[in-house]
Amino acid sequence: MPPLTEQLSEALQRFDADGNVGTLFDTVKALVRDAEPDALMAAVEPLRERPEIVIPVYEQVVARRPDHARALVVLANAYWITGRGPDVVGELAERAMRADPANRGAWHLWALAEADVRSRVARWTKVSQQFPEDQLARAALADNAAGLAGAQHDPLALDLAIRTYEGLLAEAQTSTQRRALVQTLETLKGWKI
Repeated sequence: MPPLTEQLSEALQRFDADGNVGTLFDTVKALVRDAEPDALMAAVEPLRERPEIVIPVYEQVVARRPDHARALVVLANAYWITGRGPDVVGELAERAMRADPANRGAWHLWALAEADVRSRVARWTKVSQQFPEDQLARAALADNAAGLAGAQHDPLALDLAIRTYEGLLAEAQTSTQRRALVQTLETLKGWKI
């Protein structure tokens, strides 16, 4: 294990014992202050499931490489899962999309960060058009369209949800996926909007 990874792991172990996030962030910031961005990204990789480490490390990476799409996405995702808020996540996602229009993670975070359900459906539509083979994006589109249809009694959103789920059903690989999609479609087709 590289020395920086070991030091980050030790800081994380102390945090797990004492719960002091301020001390953890101060320790991590001191450890990463002079490290090169590539070394930082490599050092934090074994700890990527721990946003307490990812956030201060990737804040440093993004500060030094403000147009590094992957770093922006990793930081935005860590912010998202810790509840940082849609504004900061959306801004980072948009920066990543500008830096690398082919970065699907950036597009997904951009769509997720939209608070208004109708606008979120529009964003998932764009993501699905940008990446037509992305089943996760199309599932998110269908789910959000169904939510919009139910909340606002919107027949166009219901139609979009049904068409999108039908497309996913045609591509379903397992019996579990097919059953879930068939049940969802039966429910949606029974809605009176």
